[in-house]
Amino acid sequence: MKKIALISDSHGYIDQKVLDHLIEVDEIWHAGDIGDLNILEYLPQDKTRRIITGNIDGQSARQLFPEEIWFELEGVRVGMIHIAGKPPRYAKGIKEKIKLNQAGLFVCGHSHICKVEFDRSINCLYMNPGAIGQQGFHVVRTMLLFDLEKGKIQNLRVVELGKRGK
Repeated sequence: MKKIALISDSHGYIDQKVLDHLIEVDEIWHAGDIGDLNILEYLPQDKTRRIITGNIDGQSARQLFPEEIWFELEGVRVGMIHIAGKPPRYAKGIKEKIKLNQAGLFVCGHSHICKVEFDRSINCLYMNPGAIGQQGFHVVRTMLLFDLEKGKIQNLRVVELGKRGK
């Protein structure tokens, strides 16, 4: 079993509320819009990190991290792309990529809206953790925690980190 923390849209901001939830996980996934790369230094160093870039990330971030990743963990095929739309209206070409890679879990960011939905049309769970940062129109900062074990996504929970700007 792997315990996962899914964050996105930090926009150069991370606080102790976020970091407290990263202590007990095995992996930290960041679904883009990192902002200031220095915030990554605050992430626990003993965790596996899967990080992609988003539309606000500059050349230095793009040299270190890809725009998308596809991998398998605990029997679950996973895809991560920052800008992807949402079911049933994905951004152009996203649904095809999910099908091609046979992803059972698809992760994105960008909208700053926490959303989890099973898309029956492609047999895939869609996850957007919302935003942990202070920039954007979201009211409440959010992240997701869940477990992957033997091909299943379990114990999914939304973590509310407080209101943006406070």
